[in-house]
Amino acid sequence: MYPRLTRRAEVRAGAAVLDGRVLAVSRPHRHDVIIAAVGLSGGLVLWLIGLHMQVGRPFDAPWLALVPLAVTAGLELLRRSASLTALLIAVAALVADQFTVGNLATVVMFTDLVYAAVVYGSPAVARRLPVTSFLVTVGVTIAFLAWFRTAEALLIGVVAGLVSFAPAITGVSVRNHRDAAETARLRADQTALLAEMDRAQAVTAERARMARELHDMVANHLSAIAIHSTAALSIDDPGTSREALGVIRENSVQGLAEMRRLIGLLRDRGTEPGPSPAPTLASVDVLVEQARSNGATSGLTCTLEDARGTTGRLPAPVELAAYRIVQESLTNALKHAAPGQVAVRLAHEGDVLSVEVTSEYGSRPGPRAPGSGAGLVGMRERVALLGGTIAAGPGPAADGRTIWRVRAELPVRERTVGE
Repeated sequence: MYPRLTRRAEVRAGAAVLDGRVLAVSRPHRHDVIIAAVGLSGGLVLWLIGLHMQVGRPFDAPWLALVPLAVTAGLELLRRSASLTALLIAVAALVADQFTVGNLATVVMFTDLVYAAVVYGSPAVARRLPVTSFLVTVGVTIAFLAWFRTAEALLIGVVAGLVSFAPAITGVSVRNHRDAAETARLRADQTALLAEMDRAQAVTAERARMARELHDMVANHLSAIAIHSTAALSIDDPGTSREALGVIRENSVQGLAEMRRLIGLLRDRGTEPGPSPAPTLASVDVLVEQARSNGATSGLTCTLEDARGTTGRLPAPVELAAYRIVQESLTNALKHAAPGQVAVRLAHEGDVLSVEVTSEYGSRPGPRAPGSGAGLVGMRERVALLGGTIAAGPGPAADGRTIWRVRAELPVRERTVGE
């Protein structure tokens, strides 16, 4: 959606390119044309009926009053595009009008040009013109009092104020209201933009969370199904095939249950019972036992060392992240690790929960089951959201072997705003 241009921007942007030169196109606003036409027509009517403002002037020929009238009407066409220039020329036209029989329409259009200079002029002109018109009004009043030395001279000062100072003050008020309205509109646009950015960020974060949950819940079961179905197809042994089919069925049922739980989280259930709670570290032993069963045919043995002690329940986001890290690490070990031990260690020291999963690192022709490569990314995202650290990669073991180690440290103290 493109922003709408103001009329001033449209006038400034209107340019035609001809023979390599840019010719500025500045057409008067239709309202300015109407004001100029009405002012000139009204002045001609007053001139035709012989309604003049003054007598006994140096140039008393009635037609001479039409010259300032025509000039001022022409300047009305520039009241938006060149308001200050139009006002300066109008001052000269008004002074010239005082040496003729005068025309009321000339004075009225002059007041409009003062108003337009404040409303459409630059901020500097809008600030200085009311002060200048006030000083001119005071100066004219004092000068005529000193000249005539009668109280009637005050009326000339009043007229000067009505002609110059009053339209300038009116213009200031209108401009302030317009600026305030524009500021409010810009603030509303900015608020709407920020709200849209927040919405987009929330949608992106929710999609990432859903992707992590879906991957962590289903990848483990599908990997086990893929590995055992391969074994059932490649090994011509009824006992092995039956055992593999049993593991496949168990993982299928568990994967289906996890999918139902995720669908329950995504669906608005209204007054129906809520979805089952998220997994915690209390069931990590079940997770390790399942990985031990799934990896038995691949030569993997899974062990759990829980050194947390009796520290009680941890914050739900921390327990969920730790559970998913263990789950994804076991899934990766099932797909990539060489035959050997897969060890899971949990420890809670101070305000840090450490999760470590190690497995045998060796050369393999390829993974036992295909992977998407999103597992490590999801683990890093979970740890980053909690403000923890994670490292994954090969390294030496205590006995000189090369192992694959995943170690995450999660702060268990909930962060406050501003931390």
